[in-house]
Amino acid sequence: MGATVIRLLRHKKKEGVSTWRVGKYVVKHFAKPENRREIENYRILRSLGIPTPRVMMHTRKTLVMEDLSIGAYRLATEEDLNDPAVGTLVAAWYRKLHENGRGYAQTHALYDESEDITPENLALIGEKTGAKDFPIWPALMERLPRIREIVLSLPRTLTYNDFYYTNFAVARDGSAALVFDYDLLGKGYVYADIRNVCSSLGEKAKAAFLAAYGPFDESGIAIDKIVSELVSLHAACGKEKFPQWGEEALGKLKGWGAEELML
Repeated sequence: MGATVIRLLRHKKKEGVSTWRVGKYVVKHFAKPENRREIENYRILRSLGIPTPRVMMHTRKTLVMEDLSIGAYRLATEEDLNDPAVGTLVAAWYRKLHENGRGYAQTHALYDESEDITPENLALIGEKTGAKDFPIWPALMERLPRIREIVLSLPRTLTYNDFYYTNFAVARDGSAALVFDYDLLGKGYVYADIRNVCSSLGEKAKAAFLAAYGPFDESGIAIDKIVSELVSLHAACGKEKFPQWGEEALGKLKGWGAEELML
């Protein structure tokens, strides 16, 4: 009998999260208590009938799961982001997440990325990125209470918040897609997830996703243009190295005029 193969797949040093392939399983270890909510998130999703990778066992700090690179699923590739058929499958998973998660989000305390938009966090963004010297900055600080009031008043459901090809798998028979890694799962407004997915999909896959998802509450679209960039900047400021997507959000903020803050 051969030795069990152990391979490090991903290590997020700052977050203290490491993911390993151990034989035919994937093991995810959370060194820091604040990141262990993902273990509970798997339980929440399964209780609501939302498809997740099978969890074989867990401890207070560790998840042991099926390896989605073998068996009925395959890990997604970057090319899948341009495939309309995949866009349709991803829409089905998100539709179920939002429909089944609405009641739970309204009755439980969960992470809500919109709550990160505070005066303290905005000041941090301003200092770390130099945004405090942008012409729009005084008006943004003045309008922040109204921005928070609007975004936090939107209807809530469960939201995934972290879509990319590295975070989902596709059934080999083309029947389903399965999104995984739930460290940023929380509650939010539907359009935040719609925008998050569509920003990664190619045009044809995006059109297929929107058609398959169907009608959704569009009340968050206007405020999301502001909040999404601020959430991105706050997340980018927490990284060891300021990421390219943070630079893109910073560039948009620098170009804002008073009309962007007309609410």
